[in-house]
Amino acid sequence: MSNLKNTSEPSADRLSANNWIGHDGLNDDKNNLFESVANSMINAVIVTDFSGKIIFINEIAASLFQERHNAIISKSIQFYFRDIPDLIKKFHDEQLENCGVINDEVLMTLSDGRNLHIRMNVQRDELKEWNIYQLWDLTKQKEIEREDQRNQQMLYNIFSQAADSIIIFRDDGKIVNVNPVFCRKVNIERENILGKKIFSFIPKGFYHKIFKVNKFIEMNKKVMGEIPIIHQDGLSVMEFSISPNIFQNMHMAILRDITEKRQMEIKLRRSEEQFEDLFEETIDAIVLWDHEGRIIKANKAALSIFECTIEELLQSKLWDFLYEKDRKYYHISAEFKEKGAIRDELLFLMPNGQKKHLEFTSRMHSIDGYNITILRNVSERYQMEKELRDSEMRFRKVFEGTLDGMLLWDQNYLLIDMNPVAETILNCGQEKYIGMDIRNLIEDKVDTMNEFRTHMRDIKKHGQASQVISYKYEENKVKHLEISTKSNLVSNLNLTVIRDMTEKLEMEEQLRKSDTLTVVGELAAGIAHEIRNPMTALKGFIQLLENSMVGSQSHSMYFNVISSELQRIESIITEFLILAKPQAIHFNEYDVCRIMKDTIELLNAQALMHGVEFNIYYEKDLPSIYCEPNQLKQVFINIIKNAIEVMPKGGNITVKIVDQQDGYIHITIEDEGSGIPSDKIKKLGEPFYTTKDRGTGLGLMVSFKIIKEHKGTVEVESEVEKGTIFHIKLPSSKHC
Repeated sequence: MSNLKNTSEPSADRLSANNWIGHDGLNDDKNNLFESVANSMINAVIVTDFSGKIIFINEIAASLFQERHNAIISKSIQFYFRDIPDLIKKFHDEQLENCGVINDEVLMTLSDGRNLHIRMNVQRDELKEWNIYQLWDLTKQKEIEREDQRNQQMLYNIFSQAADSIIIFRDDGKIVNVNPVFCRKVNIERENILGKKIFSFIPKGFYHKIFKVNKFIEMNKKVMGEIPIIHQDGLSVMEFSISPNIFQNMHMAILRDITEKRQMEIKLRRSEEQFEDLFEETIDAIVLWDHEGRIIKANKAALSIFECTIEELLQSKLWDFLYEKDRKYYHISAEFKEKGAIRDELLFLMPNGQKKHLEFTSRMHSIDGYNITILRNVSERYQMEKELRDSEMRFRKVFEGTLDGMLLWDQNYLLIDMNPVAETILNCGQEKYIGMDIRNLIEDKVDTMNEFRTHMRDIKKHGQASQVISYKYEENKVKHLEISTKSNLVSNLNLTVIRDMTEKLEMEEQLRKSDTLTVVGELAAGIAHEIRNPMTALKGFIQLLENSMVGSQSHSMYFNVISSELQRIESIITEFLILAKPQAIHFNEYDVCRIMKDTIELLNAQALMHGVEFNIYYEKDLPSIYCEPNQLKQVFINIIKNAIEVMPKGGNITVKIVDQQDGYIHITIEDEGSGIPSDKIKKLGEPFYTTKDRGTGLGLMVSFKIIKEHKGTVEVESEVEKGTIFHIKLPSSKHC
């Protein structure tokens, strides 16, 4: 854009045509003097006639145009101003015609196409019918100005859009500027922060740290450390870096919230302690060994099984204790290398000469890069099997007199024998079915044939299997049978044990959930430890990598994806830990609407990505509730995340919180997803039951447990293709 500076009077430093150019052209002495003066000037001078034809240029002008003198003379001055808009050219002509002077900044285009930013002064000589152009090259100056503007804008963007909190303060500690991140952290408007001293955000017990920091600033040294910051929600541990004297005795502090990192470190130490307790006190032998088989660590149970000291064990390799390395051993080794995990049995020779059959489970690189093997002495079972093979009479008495149904069948699936109890349970005669295919005996009457076929495949693959099936023995009558099979039990015969579980099924249904939780609790600590060790390293190095690339926007998406996936793994580990060890819960009085608002704000970005919108209704003047807010937030996150994920094409999630006036707060979360069949609703909240491809089944189970601990209830209402509503009722503080 043109910056017009027109005046009718020429400046004192301009070349006046009337003073130098005579009436007889450029050939007389006076004009020679003009030419000498023009060539001695530091700015470009060009003389044109009224048509714009160039009739004179000084040496500076020739240098500016980067052309030979003869190539410029006789050209039109408009050739070099061809990129000036016509409207501006018209305005220049009017100014020259009316005032005889032009002062402006314009773009001049050279013969090679390059543009120069110049300041132009034009004076008209009516007597000689000449226009005298004086040009000053402002290109570099303008580039410097534009670079300064870009740098200022970049600094502003870094300050306002930085992920970390930034504070600018004076020597006396008064804050002169803060970025939006710090305002959000302390939940105070910027105007209310400016002028305050940094001390107002530091607990009194940490003032001594500020005094130490001031000494470093006085020595003009950069200082780094950690310090707590006070905000409306409590305290946060901040990692800080202070750069002194960035501008006129002003200093800059960059702060990063590491509260969660410190909490994770505490949890990690607790997990390590739990692992050590589990490692030492478990009744099974546990051995850690490296890729060469050298034993690195063993628990008390391992010392008991191998009947040696820890020093003797650590000097040995695990396979040094094998009785013999036969074909089975090499098959197990190959499978272990291929799959990374195996479960089997082998004969071991103890240092005292005793032979023991040990059942073991091995997993590769489970803990700190070492392999883990869990062993159990099953020698007694092998002895029992030997006695059964040696005593057909005793086996027959057991077979005929047992309270369970038993079927003996060979490798061709032909039924060899059936005891009386099996006849009663299966409602069939021995004479009719002896010699027939056992699969026909059971498959014809099972409620789901695929279940029994899976049972038979497991037997072939693992040598044993156990399963509960539904067996039709009369019209519209079904028995629930537990079928346990072990292959090659006696002389290439397979044994199937059948128990009628119909009467006990309801009782065991109640016990099943408790048993599952017990197993989950035993596994959770070990699993969490195994995952969290590499998790800590991953998160640390990702953070270091991200810090090393500050200012680069090209990889931010990758860091966000990595962080998001690590958070998903962390949430699964947290759910396991809740199952592994009961948490100490401290109930306080809280506003449930505030907890829900925080949850929705946390999940709002994910909802936008899926095209999901929230419809929210909070009844006014709701009573508070006694709760642990983080646990309730976990419940709301689990349910709302499920609602978002069941609406891949977007939709609405409706959240309502009302007072039922019966002492309970009623919270409803409704989605517009595909819904849940009625037969699956009753299974929600069971361990490992999930309707999602990537789900663990633990989210809702933990959520239901949390609501129960808060003396509340959860009910699920759903209609296929219409959506699902979660009804959560929690006692209000008035009711407690």
